[in-house]
Amino acid sequence: MARRGRVQMRRIEDKASRQVRFSKRRAGLFKKAFELALLCDAEVALLVFSPAGKLYEYSSSSIEGTYDRYQQFAGARRDLNGGGPSTNSDENPSVQSRLREITSWSLQNNADESDANELEKLEKLLTNALTDTKSKKMLAKQNSGGSTSGMNSNSPRGQSEGNT
Repeated sequence: MARRGRVQMRRIEDKASRQVRFSKRRAGLFKKAFELALLCDAEVALLVFSPAGKLYEYSSSSIEGTYDRYQQFAGARRDLNGGGPSTNSDENPSVQSRLREITSWSLQNNADESDANELEKLEKLLTNALTDTKSKKMLAKQNSGGSTSGMNSNSPRGQSEGNT
């Protein structure tokens, strides 16, 4: 049997060959992302745009949720590298926005007199704020040398075009 040689890392000039290679490599990448999520209980999100601009996506949970989590970690990392927590709401809009929503809700509503829908909205706001806080705490522990385990991921979503 003939062995496969190393692929030269250069642009494929033939358009048809390039498209075939893109499709095969994309499929392999999505397979690896799925395996990583399943075998290691990792939260994985993958976005790929084809040369024609077509969107392909995979997420082990929610792409939006994973992106929000990424933004929280990136903001917390900036805060830690900058010498402490930030008081500038522009640097971490997610946490500040959630706190403003909770404050606004509590000023406009009385939990004792609220219906199930209003209480569900409050629960969602509080859960999101708690998730933000836990993410920052995990990042702080990781940066200080402590180790924590990641959050559990949900069942994987398949790749699709244009859905978010």
